[in-house]
Amino acid sequence: MADVVDVVIPVEAEAAALLDARKRAAVGRIVSRILIAQAGHDPLMDALDRLGADSKAKGLTPELLEAELAAHKAKRTY
Repeated sequence: MADVVDVVIPVEAEAAALLDARKRAAVGRIVSRILIAQAGHDPLMDALDRLGADSKAKGLTPELLEAELAAHKAKRTY
């Protein structure tokens, strides 16, 4: 990668603890590929579209998703 610079991206502490030099470089390449999308082609949106299609195919409905999110939020403590 040419002109590589460090950026700060917030992640969960558990995830941060798992980042060694090799994984940091791999994640950096993934972020670069997502952000430097070709004209008319956004890899992040493609991935989200595939995730949505897969979820619908497996029976996930907006109502089930809302119920899961509500349950998750109810368990969260800050």
